[in-house]
Amino acid sequence: MASPSRANLQLKRQLGAAVRTGRRARWEASFDSSKLSFLPDAVIKPRQVADVGKVLALANRFRVPVTVRGRGTTLTGAAVPLRGGWVVDLTGLRRIRIDAETGMAFAQAGATNAAIHAAAEAKGWFYPPDPSSNEYCTIGGNIACNAGGMHGGKYGVTRDYVLALKGFLPTGEWVQWGTATKKFSAGFNLRDLWIGSEGLLGVVTDAVLKLIPLPPVRWTLLTAFADEVTALRAARALFARRVQPAICEFLDRYSVQCAERATGKQVFAGQAGRPVILIELAGSAHEVGDQKREVLAWARSHAAAFREARSRAAAEQLWAVRRKCSGAMFELGDAKLNEDIAIPMRQYERFARFLERLRRESRLPIPTFGHLADGNLHVNIMYHRENPAECRAAECAVQRLMETVVSLGGAISGEHGIGLAKTPFLRLQHNPAQVRAMLAVKHALDPKGILNPGKMFEVFQVWKHPRVDVHLPWDH
Repeated sequence: MASPSRANLQLKRQLGAAVRTGRRARWEASFDSSKLSFLPDAVIKPRQVADVGKVLALANRFRVPVTVRGRGTTLTGAAVPLRGGWVVDLTGLRRIRIDAETGMAFAQAGATNAAIHAAAEAKGWFYPPDPSSNEYCTIGGNIACNAGGMHGGKYGVTRDYVLALKGFLPTGEWVQWGTATKKFSAGFNLRDLWIGSEGLLGVVTDAVLKLIPLPPVRWTLLTAFADEVTALRAARALFARRVQPAICEFLDRYSVQCAERATGKQVFAGQAGRPVILIELAGSAHEVGDQKREVLAWARSHAAAFREARSRAAAEQLWAVRRKCSGAMFELGDAKLNEDIAIPMRQYERFARFLERLRRESRLPIPTFGHLADGNLHVNIMYHRENPAECRAAECAVQRLMETVVSLGGAISGEHGIGLAKTPFLRLQHNPAQVRAMLAVKHALDPKGILNPGKMFEVFQVWKHPRVDVHLPWDH
């Protein structure tokens, strides 16, 4: 970074009150949900889209590192300013417009997922991607990491709903990838290159999102199983019936036990401590009716017990248990390596057996839950930061986990991205030629390396770095 004082002076001259250099503002922008903290030199809250281009043009000229953020809900450290420099906070750019005729949402990067959902539903449309931080996370951040959520198995992830993007290259030049049309085949597909690029290739300011008709009927069923292998085998049998639930959530016995201790209630009355699968069907009355008969027949054949929700209020009570299980895990340790791996469906039972061995051999609690319809499981390696033996065991366990995931044909991340947390494992997933190709794209679009430097490609071991002690609004 050259001439930081000169760069900051030019920044303030051009953007005035949008630039914040006070200690509190810089500290609040220094961390995301990973709780890793690196202090920036300045925080910029653009008041209009053009301000983003001005910031990037200056940053590129003076080689100032730039990290773009929304609310900071990412768990991987992707939004922390590892190299200092400037943080561009896009939460002020949050306009949303729904075109009810075409079924499209026009949203600025700072708009929250919840706000997009509400605006779409008010016009009879549905935007399916729903990360667990849905109420807080922004569409810009969702695009940056190609976020998913519980609806991914049936409806897909963020990438499947982005029709067009507007924003800026690292040079400050404005660009648009795609148009507000359902089809676009004019040149290289750089739109999809930006999606999931974690802010390393450009800055998204606006998105055109595809919507689908709002499903009029939903139906929820809770099922319990004797053990994890039985539950995962049963899930495969369900999908073999050509049933595609809107949601199919799995909680292993350890996740269930955490939730039960936290709430003082059994997840499934009479089935304490058993793994569960929570299913929701969505669609027309005819579609849901047909699938409901199939699911009930499946449950009678495979589940130890099952219970359907008789109302939306009863369904919400079931989903409340799912939402509580992650936070409840901190009774098992004050630190967590939360790995959002993805596993091919044919490997479900084999992976469940591996996890049981890993728990036994590491002597660590490893509660696991996730989305069975797309194989995206959240493996939570719990340990105590002040216990050196547990820290070493956690480091070994996460390495074994990632090696096994890749060997089974899976992915080291299904929806969180790489950021800092997954950097030690990127080269397990990608061979040298693949990494070189990605770096070539990075160097072509960001030759001075100003955007989100230090992320994705440089190894950073998060378990060796202290975390800030903060409670964020979306922490359970």
